[in-house]
Amino acid sequence: MNISKPALVALACFFTASILAQDVELTKKDSIVQSYWLVTLGVNAVDDSGDEFGELFDLEKGWNMVPFPSRVSVGRYFKNGLGLEAIGSYNQYQEGKIVDKVEITEDIDYLALDFRVSYDLNKILGETGFFDPYIGIGAGYTDANNQGRGTYNAVLGFRTWFSDHWGLDLNTTGKWAMSTENATNHIQHALGVAYRFEVEKGLSRKGEEKLALLKEMEEEQKRVQDSIAQAEEEARLLAERLQREKEAAELAAAEKAKKDAEDARRAALQNKINGLGNVYFKLNSSYLTSKDKELLDQLVAVMHDESNLVIKVTAHTDSRGTNEYNQWLSERRAERTVAYVTSKGIPESRISHEAFGETQLTNDCGDGVYCTEDKHAKNRRSEFQIVEF
Repeated sequence: MNISKPALVALACFFTASILAQDVELTKKDSIVQSYWLVTLGVNAVDDSGDEFGELFDLEKGWNMVPFPSRVSVGRYFKNGLGLEAIGSYNQYQEGKIVDKVEITEDIDYLALDFRVSYDLNKILGETGFFDPYIGIGAGYTDANNQGRGTYNAVLGFRTWFSDHWGLDLNTTGKWAMSTENATNHIQHALGVAYRFEVEKGLSRKGEEKLALLKEMEEEQKRVQDSIAQAEEEARLLAERLQREKEAAELAAAEKAKKDAEDARRAALQNKINGLGNVYFKLNSSYLTSKDKELLDQLVAVMHDESNLVIKVTAHTDSRGTNEYNQWLSERRAERTVAYVTSKGIPESRISHEAFGETQLTNDCGDGVYCTEDKHAKNRRSEFQIVEF
């Protein structure tokens, strides 16, 4: 049996794709948790010493803890990385600890109820396996040191997961009092066991890439199998495609020649307009002189000859005067230039304008630079650009 060359190539591709498919397969590691409910139970430590950042790890004098579970939270976390969480915590400022820079002489209860919105940093960093960092903001109410106060909160933390359901949650929250009268800012650290339920899983980025690759390989295998049975037909189709490409290339060459001709005509037309010169204004003036009107009459004649020509007027000033004044003046110059052209029968749809003030000088006569009046005058102008033709 004779096998054509295209068929042999197709067979080789088929076996190569089969081998690659064996190396690429989805595994448990390619799936990730995307949304879930979360409950945590743990302990918290409060630093209300008044020098929380200077003595961040002053456990002996600054940190207050109780020897039993003192913090519980319930939250809902979504596929987009956002999470909503409610947290209740109890603590006790202990005799001999520093609170607001003063050593207290009795135990004082600490109660807090907080709500926060958090964001999973893995959405930015990419999946990091068991390490799940997050940031968040929120608000709450705290009764501490016999003072109740509303607080604005900011949290930084991470969770580490041992399975789809169990893990640890470690975070630090800064709490700023909404009213500073007799109420201090403080830091609350927390460590707890985390349990998540109603877990919804999906593919990780790597898993999605694998799935896309597998689908692509399946499609390739099907294409190759079809090509084995239709190798000769494909050869015919290839010849037809080559012929079409040749015709397309010839058409593209003709289109390019046409475009080159249009570009050349456009360049010639722009040169013709440039040859008319610019409208130059007197100092602090936006009025057109008789010489300016003669130039614009020539521009109008060109636009009458070229019925599809659309132009834009750009107006400028010299650097003398404030930026605001010069911007206003250039707008007036542009408007008067356009108004004159439209008064000669050119539709407003064929001429637009833009004002640049002193931002596009034609020479070095900027602010603080001495220049002759002739050099300044070269900047007080209206220019003309082709938009369409």
